[in-house]
Amino acid sequence: MLKSAALVAASFAGVQLMSAHVETSKPAADYTRQIEGWRAQRVERLKAPGGWLSLIGLHWLKDGANSVGSAKGNDIVLAKGPARLGTITLKDGKATIALDAKAGATIDGKPAQAAELLDDAHEHPTTVAFGSASFHVIDRNGKKALRVKDSEAKTRTGFKGIDYFPIDPSWRVEAKFEEFKPAHSLEIPTVLGTVDKMTVPGKVTFTRDGKNYTLLPVLETADAKELWFIFADRTSGKETYGAARFLYADLPKDGKVTVDFNKAYNPPCAFTPYATCPLAPPENRLDLRVTAGEKKYAGATH
Repeated sequence: MLKSAALVAASFAGVQLMSAHVETSKPAADYTRQIEGWRAQRVERLKAPGGWLSLIGLHWLKDGANSVGSAKGNDIVLAKGPARLGTITLKDGKATIALDAKAGATIDGKPAQAAELLDDAHEHPTTVAFGSASFHVIDRNGKKALRVKDSEAKTRTGFKGIDYFPIDPSWRVEAKFEEFKPAHSLEIPTVLGTVDKMTVPGKVTFTRDGKNYTLLPVLETADAKELWFIFADRTSGKETYGAARFLYADLPKDGKVTVDFNKAYNPPCAFTPYATCPLAPPENRLDLRVTAGEKKYAGATH
């Protein structure tokens, strides 16, 4: 009788243990699927015909007339396109284009001979397209440049995928948010050698292996709905891209912010030399190995 009762008890305990394992493993499995889905969407955006992998040029405009085309005699020599595309005139911060009659280019998808080139400070910058390539104007601290893309770029067609650290739920941390009143500003250096001043709404503090660490998030725009972290750590320049990695988090709630380092990703400059990326400020260089998120890009050529 006692033996039978013991067997029943053992069987019941086994069921309980199995149930507990299922209950604890299910959230972990759900979290893994969530991160894998996030990664897949990130790669698809990167690989899109107009994504960062399609960049083939970054050309700064000078004041006055800038002849543009693939022929060597132009002021701006395109990696791809008609020998003479036309002329871009920059005057008083405003860029206009006059296309060559034989260029076969379009402006915002329509045949046209001339137009003002709205830069990327606008919601819809003006796009000049020719074959599989196109460009639009970007503005960086008052300086304007042509950002040239090609859907047939070798960086896109030869994309080698992204390497990651293993997904680790322990790197999804609940951090304390301390609001700055008033908000501070932070100087963010860029790969161009310039410095951008960005708004810092507060500081974020988290604990890892018994030590406290602080990050300063910035607001990408005045009406931003997320916190943006530009950070480096002790893996930077070794396992991960040296200049910085990026990470977004929801705005704080009840003095807390969830920072998920499994979503730390490489800036565009990790994939192309034609991007204008911010660098991690000294305040956001963690004395910590963040073994989560994206690793160095294996296909980097710069």
